[in-house]
Order: sequence, then C-alpha cells, then structure tokens
Amino acid sequence: MAGREYVPKMSVILHEDDAGGDALAGQRVAVVGYGNQGRSWALNLRDSGLDVSVCVRADTTRDAALADGFVAHDLDAAGQADVVCVLVPDDVIPTLPLAPGPDALVVVASGYTLAFGRLDPSCDVGMVAPRMLGPEVRRCYAEGVGFITAVGVHRDVTGTARARTLAVARAIGGLRQGAIELTPRQEAVLDLGVEQALAPALRRVNESFVRVMLEQGVPIEAVVTELVLSGEVERTYRLVRLEGGAAQMAYHSPTSQYGQMSRAASYDHLDVAATMRELVADITSGRFADEWEAERDAGYPRLEALRAKAMAPEILAFEAELRAKLGERAVGA
Repeated sequence: MAGREYVPKMSVILHEDDAGGDALAGQRVAVVGYGNQGRSWALNLRDSGLDVSVCVRADTTRDAALADGFVAHDLDAAGQADVVCVLVPDDVIPTLPLAPGPDALVVVASGYTLAFGRLDPSCDVGMVAPRMLGPEVRRCYAEGVGFITAVGVHRDVTGTARARTLAVARAIGGLRQGAIELTPRQEAVLDLGVEQALAPALRRVNESFVRVMLEQGVPIEAVVTELVLSGEVERTYRLVRLEGGAAQMAYHSPTSQYGQMSRAASYDHLDVAATMRELVADITSGRFADEWEAERDAGYPRLEALRAKAMAPEILAFEAELRAKLGERAVGA
C-alpha cells in the first residue's frame, strides 16, 4: 500500500518586530568566554546599547576583552548578571563555576548542553544559536545584514524567558534575516546530524569522485579546481540559498540540466538513510554526548589522533602549494 505524501510543517518564523524593545532595559549582561562567538556577541550586544561585561579566565582572552574596552571579571562574577550568555565550547560548559541568580536568564549558543543534560540551571534558560561562524556574527552585524538564528526557551521561571531570549537574539543581529523557533533538542540533533551524518557522507562522495577522475587520467589539480578552487560549486550553492534549488537550475546549460536530472536516481539502490539513522540514533540516545564527555575527561586522545591524520603535514603542504598556483591566493593573481 502506498504511503501518504509527507508534507513538512512550517516552523514558527520570527523577525525583529517579534522582539520587544525593552525586555532587557536596565539589565546587566555578562558574556562568558571571549573567543569566536564570545567576542562577536559582546561587541554586538554593546553596540545595541546593552550594559555588557565579559567574564573569562585571566588569560589572553581577558587581554583581548580589555583591549576592546570591556570591563572584565572572573567567571564567578557572571552570577551577578541578569543575563548570562555562555559562549564557550559545549564540552567546557559543564566544567564552569556558574551560579546564576534565581531571576537570571542563561543563554547558550547551542542546544547541546541543554538537550543532553550537561547544563540545567534552575533559572530562565534560552537558546540563541546563530547559523553562522563566530567571526561572521560580528561582520554580518556590522554590515547590517544580520543572519538566520535558531531560538528557543528551555525553562521559563520568571515569565520573561521568551521575551528576553528574543531580545538577545535581536541585539546580536539574529532576527534581521529571520529566526526559526526550535527546542534545544531539535537544534542539537540537527546540528550534530549535519556534522556526523551528512558531512561524512559528503566527504566519502567527494573522495570517490576524485578517485574515479584520477582513474580517467584527469590531473588532481584539475579535479580540486573543479570541486573547490574555481568557486563554481560554492557560488552554485549561493544561488540555491538566494533563489532556491529549483530556480537556480535555469542557470545551468541544457546539457548540465539533462545530465543532472536524468541520472538523479542512479544511487537510489544505496540505503544511505539507514546508515544516517544509525548515526543519528547515537545522537538522540545521548551515546555521543557520553562518548564526547569521556573523550574530554581523557584529555582528547582520539581527537588528537584524528586531527593528526586529517591535517597531516604533507596534506597541508599540498593544499598550500596548490593554492599558491591556482585560485584567489595564487602568486601574481
């Protein structure tokens, strides 16, 4: 019996008009961490008129915060703030000495710690998760274009958690292009799913394609140029982002259109979804969170081994040499 067609349900989409202008009036904001996300958030929040201080360990990040004109405190001072934005890596958050007040709002930039029970303060808890790399959060704010964000409320004790969370999202530029309302668990499963189920599949596909092209006598430089250095794939995805997957097909040649669409079913016999479900099951069950916590406690030995293999000196040297000859960084370009 044929199944019913799946019709996706639209999420709640929020914009700047959905955030009250005075939800954070008179409130002190503490930014915990001053790395890629922390620095961008702190600068954006301050430029939006909020009272912002930075709470970090006495290291180079504190020096950077002071150089940017912020008042900097130790981590335990964050407990005195009305809003505490925790912007350090997910695996580090559970180790921090955070003690927010009962009326405070704690905001995280990822649903991970909330979804898997690694952070559970008894006050208001919200999530503002930019779909953007840390430094770009600042650049997009400064350019006035903003970025898309996932927002959600994990706990509302005071009755103001949603209003304050949206106010934070607005202040960093996260409502200018719209925000999707998600639970922290939904955000975490999606984020980890891209990293663990989708990215490895794409990597394997690319590696297989390179191997097949080399078998046909195509030089490796030409293959890498086609896939990466020319920027064609990157700009194609930009068109997908700006105009949509269907609309961008009009920019491809008839030969390309026919080749792509007529061969689209060639991989249907591969049950990729089954492997993806297994990987996502590790995420949703909490097994990955347990594994990552054990890796942290052991001093990250497997991570270091994986890094050493993926970023081996000979690979880095080849990439640098190729980019010195082809692409935007080519000598003489």
